Amino acid sequence: MSEAELIVAVDRRAGRLTLNRPKALNAVTYAMVTEIENALLAWRDDPAVQLVVIDAAPGRAFAAGGDIRDLYDHGKAGDFAFGRRFWADEYRMNALIAGYPKPIVTLVDGIVMGGGVGVASHASHRVVSEKTMLAMPECGIGLIPDVGGTFRLARAPGRLGEYMALTGARIGAADALLTGFADFHVPSDRLAALTDRLAETGDPLEIAGFATDPAAAEEPAVAPFLAAIRPGIDESFSAPNPLAILAALRPRAEPWAEDAAKAIRRGAPLSVACALVAVREARQAERIEDALALEYRFSYRCSEEGEFLEGIRAAVIDKDRDPKWAIPRLEDVTPERVAAMLAPLGDDELGL
Repeated sequence: MSEAELIVAVDRRAGRLTLNRPKALNAVTYAMVTEIENALLAWRDDPAVQLVVIDAAPGRAFAAGGDIRDLYDHGKAGDFAFGRRFWADEYRMNALIAGYPKPIVTLVDGIVMGGGVGVASHASHRVVSEKTMLAMPECGIGLIPDVGGTFRLARAPGRLGEYMALTGARIGAADALLTGFADFHVPSDRLAALTDRLAETGDPLEIAGFATDPAAAEEPAVAPFLAAIRPGIDESFSAPNPLAILAALRPRAEPWAEDAAKAIRRGAPLSVACALVAVREARQAERIEDALALEYRFSYRCSEEGEFLEGIRAAVIDKDRDPKWAIPRLEDVTPERVAAMLAPLGDDELGL
């Protein structure tokens, strides 16, 4: 890994981790996963580090996902072990952030998706700005929301979690607060001052003095919209399966419902069906580790038995945006196929 990919430093009372691949929208590489984990483990028992601040180099993104090109290349070569190791190590890092004994403050000032959500959303103190745009669009590439994403989605009010998981909807700062992916809104131009204050004091309570109402932001990256359509989401997305959700959306003559139905149909049918089950299973999970274990069952199988490689081909390699799913329609996804993708892995289970 180039030293520049992740900047690791101690600044007064704060351990600092800065994602630094702005040209790649700070996509999280395997090496970055390892470096983040190593730094957190080193600082865990270091009395000089009172809190950790995770941010990104100036640019468009905090982290727009994981670096999936390597996963594709290894998978196409028949090396499924590489992806399985990557996901296992990444999920362990996600769990470390979630259970860290010291405060971790994440500062999200731009795009955050997929693997970036796994770094940003499990911290003890999560800050977003008016530039934040958050999404979990994994169903569109043959994956399911992972990195502990199902655990967060399951804790969103009502059925907003199912809606976000199945549609990959993009939300801004206000809706990140509403859904529980963030705790504070701080204007982008105040984040540097906040970072300095956190390093000086080592006290995450300082965030409150910088926080503002996102409704006051003049030009948010994504305007809030979930609260207005939540009654319809709760009613439609409480249906028992994706086809029933589509049937519930059909009679709604509202743009959001039409857009949601189109997004569901665009996703890999196997992923959509498994994502719905995974979010609902995560609603019963008491620990993030339990949700990560279920996500790992899917990701363990997704290259060899699922649609992941075709999804990456269409989105990243050929960029034709025209995936040829092996299971082309939701009508063709059987409960048995979903159960098989999420079945226990025996000795290969994710042990966290």
